[in-house]
Amino acid sequence: MNFLNRTPIGKSGLKVTRLGLGCAALGGLYGDAPEAQMLEVVHRALSLGVNFFDTAPLYGYGKSEIRLGKGLAGVPRDQFVVATKVGRLLVPQQIVDTSPDPLWGDPPPVRPRFDFSYDGVMRSFDESLKRLNLDRIDVLHIHDPDDHYDEAIRGAYPALDRLRSQGAIRAVSAGMNQSEMLARFAREADFDCFLLAGRYSLLEQGALDELFPLCAARNIAVILGGTYNSGVLAQGPQAGAKYNYGDAPPEILKKARDLQAVAGRYQVSLKAAASQFALAHPIVASIIPGTRVPDRVDENLNLLDEKIPSDFWSELKAQQLIRSDAPVPQ
Repeated sequence: MNFLNRTPIGKSGLKVTRLGLGCAALGGLYGDAPEAQMLEVVHRALSLGVNFFDTAPLYGYGKSEIRLGKGLAGVPRDQFVVATKVGRLLVPQQIVDTSPDPLWGDPPPVRPRFDFSYDGVMRSFDESLKRLNLDRIDVLHIHDPDDHYDEAIRGAYPALDRLRSQGAIRAVSAGMNQSEMLARFAREADFDCFLLAGRYSLLEQGALDELFPLCAARNIAVILGGTYNSGVLAQGPQAGAKYNYGDAPPEILKKARDLQAVAGRYQVSLKAAASQFALAHPIVASIIPGTRVPDRVDENLNLLDEKIPSDFWSELKAQQLIRSDAPVPQ
């Protein structure tokens, strides 16, 4: 399969490459890197044929959007698809927080504040356009509304629906680290796609129960982030490996070790297995691994072409390391 072929995003008319680029690293996630290096990551993705880039105001407190905009400067607008997010406004640091943030390397002197109101979303959208230096955004996600469902559905969603009707965006979405609330959104409003981060992977497949069937029935595409579960499936199950943005707990390390043991017997890269497994479900349009190292953009693409024997997947199911009803690569 050519993973640079383009897949529809629901009924939006957008088409994205099955491999995209998650841009949290451009904002300095877990440590910053020189801007020139980050721009080279974007340029490398473009040179390989990747057309889908996912960012957010939260990522580096605006830095990711600014850098992505610089990286895309001069590229014909119809050659790339940009997704960003709403639900957090960036306000002067002294208003909400004066402490350093260990998650983002060298962020600017602003801090995010949750705001899922109609006006807050419209302001966030305008500010993202300026940081990205674009006249439109393709996919707009309602970002992490876990504790704000009512405001998100009554304020943020109508704002996105209006922007879609005006042609300012093409696709209405929500992006979360849980599948249950996304399923609720799917039942109660008209979404084009969802970004599900870290909740459909070799380590967990709960989205098969409700979210994925709902999306299939309603023609809602799924974009998967966090397919390495914050690093434990990429770094390997070692002490200090990350899971869900923190240190992996013992039960996750054990499962990752069990997965690694099977991968070792079949001489399979666990990273390749993680990426190929995520894309095997027909509802998944794209995966968006991120990196701050240009060569790893090539690696992420090459992992999708790595040959993995069918017996490997059969053994994972036999050992109940993945669910028996989970689609696997053919």
